Amino acid sequence: MPWKEETVENQRSSFIARAIMPGCNFSALCREYNITRNTGYKWLKRYLSGEPLSNYSKAPLCRPNKTCPEMEELILSVRIKHPTWGGRKILRYLADKGNVNLPAPSTVASILKRNGFVTPEQSASHVPFQRFQRDAPNDLWQMDFKGHFAMLDGNRCHPLTMKDDHSRNLLCLDAYDNERWESVKASLDRVFRENGLPKTILCDNGAPWGDSHGGYTQFELWMMQMDVLPIHGRPLHPQTQGKEERFHRTLNEDLIKRVPIRNLSHAQELFDHYLIEFNTERPHSALALDVPAKHYRKSPRKVPEKLCEPEYDNGKNLRKVNYKGYISICRHRYYLSENFIDRYMELIPLEGNILGICYGNFVVAKVDLDEEIFVSKRIYRRFPQQS
Repeated sequence: MPWKEETVENQRSSFIARAIMPGCNFSALCREYNITRNTGYKWLKRYLSGEPLSNYSKAPLCRPNKTCPEMEELILSVRIKHPTWGGRKILRYLADKGNVNLPAPSTVASILKRNGFVTPEQSASHVPFQRFQRDAPNDLWQMDFKGHFAMLDGNRCHPLTMKDDHSRNLLCLDAYDNERWESVKASLDRVFRENGLPKTILCDNGAPWGDSHGGYTQFELWMMQMDVLPIHGRPLHPQTQGKEERFHRTLNEDLIKRVPIRNLSHAQELFDHYLIEFNTERPHSALALDVPAKHYRKSPRKVPEKLCEPEYDNGKNLRKVNYKGYISICRHRYYLSENFIDRYMELIPLEGNILGICYGNFVVAKVDLDEEIFVSKRIYRRFPQQS
């Protein structure tokens, strides 16, 4: 048979049962249970008065600072509406809505835990991390497609997202059934006309902004024509676009996992509403719980009415890209892209025997004339951008 667990209440019950027996030596009984006579009489008195043999609660009889039921209900209602928000976000949201006499963040966290909204595993998974951001709005935008998901009509939705690196303001959240360049250009056209041009756009290396064959894409050409620097994250390093990756997780938890999405038009309707909520209502931890819209301002750089080819000064060393996308340098051909066909590139000397290939103000590649190979195909500005 298993051993019986001996609790304090069981020992007290055993002590009382023997204490009330006729002829009991009370002093000896107390010594046997290793308690004082006063303690023994205390529990005997409680037993005779019908009280339980458990300890009294140590909670204060009066708690003047206890959160009122109405406030607790308000906090829980916000959590139910936004199940991914923590205590600090909820408090900031309530304060922004004009609520006063709010409890401390630790109190809100206790309320959420007490009501089963936060598990120990969730608490352990949230650890602080170091953040990096550009100094001003529109210095850098990040853009990417979120992983596609199935809708109720059997088709798949490919959300295109775009964020300002400094303010975290969500600039684009568009629902598409593909990830083609035409879709991206339509969204960029709209966002550029609504918000102006950024200095730099960061994307990954996949289509449509990257070319797996080593050429330059329509996206990169278009950006350079508008004096926007296109850059790419390191291959297999999604953390380069950490803000986009983190937003995709937030979008998944806040919306996609919670709401059955019928079709593309329904997805876009939900996305439009979520974009406004994300920018103007949802407190952001990286912004000291401000909303992103408070830190964003539109760019003064407007979309040019007409895209023109770069103008080069007389006497510059120019080369024309042939009909197959190659440029000839010292009797050796280097592949750039079919998107550069019939366009002129300027050659500039760099360090040693390295030659730079420029499209306007952008160095698009470097070649080693001795080895006759590319040493870099990373695009960067030749001269600082004018304000």
